[in-house]
Amino acid sequence: MDIKKTFLDWPVLRQLTGGDPLGRGAAVQSPKTRAITPRTATADKVVQSVCPYCAVGCGQRVFVKDGHVTQIEGDPDSPVSRGRLCPKGSASEQLVNSPGRATTMLYRRPKSDRWERIGVEQATDMIADRMVESRKRWWQDTDEHGRPVRRTMGIAALGGATLDNEENYLIKKLFTAMGAIQIENQARI
Repeated sequence: MDIKKTFLDWPVLRQLTGGDPLGRGAAVQSPKTRAITPRTATADKVVQSVCPYCAVGCGQRVFVKDGHVTQIEGDPDSPVSRGRLCPKGSASEQLVNSPGRATTMLYRRPKSDRWERIGVEQATDMIADRMVESRKRWWQDTDEHGRPVRRTMGIAALGGATLDNEENYLIKKLFTAMGAIQIENQARI
């Protein structure tokens, strides 16, 4: 049903004759605009979180409906960001809901031309076995002058900027404890 607009529907007339003389409220809203409900209003719960992208630690409010993230906004209660997010932080909802997000472990055998799905336990065991073997194979107790170094040159780590500070801190501790000295983070490069 198409409703014909008249001169009386003109926003400037509503602005001049109503209680909104500056035209910042109801006078300039169309019926369609008044009927819009924000995604955040229909959320089942709001969870406070921290943006995963860099070391700043901006606060986020994560809106969840039916167990799925529907929106992520800056948290105005955060003393770090006071409700603001950078473009990457504002788009972090896409990180969670992207159809291209990897949700299974994939493994490509040596000389194979295809990937196969494997379980998380199997993938974890494979990684652990390879790290232990590499550490053992490339371990150095002393350098060429006999000074103690207790390190391995067979393992290096490159952390990602989508990991939060705590995850990167624990990764640094783990690799240092294993004797690795080549430890870097994407956020610092």
